[in-house]
Amino acid sequence: MAEFDQDLPVEVVAALERGQKIEAIKLLRELRGMGLKEAKDAVDGYTSERRAGGVSVVQSGGHGGIFWLLGLLVLGAAVAWWFGAF
Repeated sequence: MAEFDQDLPVEVVAALERGQKIEAIKLLRELRGMGLKEAKDAVDGYTSERRAGGVSVVQSGGHGGIFWLLGLLVLGAAVAWWFGAF
């Protein structure tokens, strides 16, 4: 089992924050001369620890703004209905 070095290179962490896990593994292999399994285990261990700490490393699909907008529209319609605007 690979030993997880939590001091991943900045380039690898940046790739993970962009949601590019495969790119992060490739970079780690190049920069540290690791094998595929060791690099994948290190990246997985890093993302698991970050996730367990409540910090998301990989960004979501970007639908959060749509749901906020939809929620505001529903709230606005409910307030308008309550005050008799409809």
